[in-house]
Amino acid sequence: MKETIILERKKRKLKNGVLITGLPGIGLIGQIVGKYLVNELRAEKVALLLSPHFPHQVIMTKSGKPRLVKNRFYAYKGKGRDVLFLLGDVQAISSVGQYEVAGKVLEYAIKNGVNEVITVGGYSTGKITQERRVHGVSTSEKIKKTFAKLGVVFGEARGSIVGAAGLLPALAKMKGIEGTCLMGETHGSYADSAAANRVLEIVCKYLGIKVDFTKIEAMAKESEKMIKMLQEEMKRAVEHGLPPDISYIR
Repeated sequence: MKETIILERKKRKLKNGVLITGLPGIGLIGQIVGKYLVNELRAEKVALLLSPHFPHQVIMTKSGKPRLVKNRFYAYKGKGRDVLFLLGDVQAISSVGQYEVAGKVLEYAIKNGVNEVITVGGYSTGKITQERRVHGVSTSEKIKKTFAKLGVVFGEARGSIVGAAGLLPALAKMKGIEGTCLMGETHGSYADSAAANRVLEIVCKYLGIKVDFTKIEAMAKESEKMIKMLQEEMKRAVEHGLPPDISYIR
């Protein structure tokens, strides 16, 4: 395999389609949101993405067979608009790979009726807070205003967005469609389902989708238990003369 390929399992033309990504990243927020929506909405798997830019490894399955690491596309037919989800085991491990994979994703999405891109990720604060704000960047002033009314904070986040979460919205604009990245505030050192829950609420309101939140709320409670544990670890570390930083807990 010399380049990224997308293997279509089913042809699905989307109506007023929006692409939502759920790839690994800071706090695994995108992955949690994407998987939860796909499971709750019973979205249909329509394509696989394989790339030589992914890590050169396979996953050993319970059946004793090897499985290539990959990304997967799922389609959901909504009342107002259809949704194409991109989930994945990994992201490309080089800048060249990130650009190539992003280009293939957008090419496939636009060909199948997507006219808007929403990526989901985490915004690492390095702190543990009770409030989980959602930061955003968008190529569209109109979309930005809509998300702002839903509680998304624009203009306060600093730094850069690494990987697909940043590239897809920016490259989408170059292809004539608008893109937005939503980032849940998180410490960054653990899977933050509480932050994912906040992003999920906003995505569902924006798209007019109704899902059962009880399962992710249970995940959020488990995350809160982890927060308390980490806080205790931090407290003990300070008592033993270590700096008040829990970055070593990973």
